[in-house]
Amino acid sequence: MLKLYFSPMTSSLATHIALIESGAEYEPCPTLIGNQETRTPEYLAVNPNGKVPALETESGHIITEVAATLYYIAKRYPEAGLWPDGDLEAEADVISWMSFTASTVHGSPPKGPEAVADAFRVANEKLGNREWAIGRFTIADIHLFRVYWRFRPTIDAAPGTYPALEAHHERMLARPSVQKAMEIEKGYE
Repeated sequence: MLKLYFSPMTSSLATHIALIESGAEYEPCPTLIGNQETRTPEYLAVNPNGKVPALETESGHIITEVAATLYYIAKRYPEAGLWPDGDLEAEADVISWMSFTASTVHGSPPKGPEAVADAFRVANEKLGNREWAIGRFTIADIHLFRVYWRFRPTIDAAPGTYPALEAHHERMLARPSVQKAMEIEKGYE
């Protein structure tokens, strides 16, 4: 059985959503950042970087970093349709979105609210009138949702400023996997 090391409502939320979306059996292993549990020798043996998520596979292999955990889940559980297997351009688009979300959007807060607003502007334009990042639901949508959900309160943007992102956010909040992951994680706050 997979093990998910997570801290509530952090980057690991994306991995948690993907696990639920895929129907994978997993053991939740809360590792609370606020209690310094990611800094203990026991956890540092799991992830020397002291961050979440960490996903332990059935073989005991540890996967860290959100994009890698999402990719593993999508490929391990192809029946969930989280990866556009066999469509090289769509696969490249997912990787592009994942890279953009991790580097540009997630990397924007330390640069200030203007950088966050600019990252959201670009994401909004990239989404355009599509329902999902590449036109169908994938791990790119889970990653984008988690980062937008986390950082949108850091800027004072009027409703309607990022209509495509806002609509994407609402569609994601309506997904049972998102609701369930958030409900589970709130139990550990």
